[in-house]
Amino acid sequence: MSLTADPPACTVPAAGGTSTHKLVNGGADKLIFKIKSSNNNEYRITPVFGFIDPSGTKDINITRTAGAPKEDKLAAFAAVTPAGTVTIPMSATA
Repeated sequence: MSLTADPPACTVPAAGGTSTHKLVNGGADKLIFKIKSSNNNEYRITPVFGFIDPSGTKDINITRTAGAPKEDKLAAFAAVTPAGTVTIPMSATA
């Protein structure tokens, strides 16, 4: 099983903004994914969960509301049977 994010990092203005990423299933099995954030007050992610076909991709949108500049993380958990993660480092710039 192989789950990656493209691009692998997210940088948005501290004043707010949106970034689009692809979750990429590099494996031969259909995956189920769920995304968790270290900062649910300032980030909204859509979709939060879903399916990715073998060798397929799924677009995710990361939206940041206005707030102080800081570092946060997203973790996407994928599994045929729950196992495997990808972390997307995020930074809000002034």
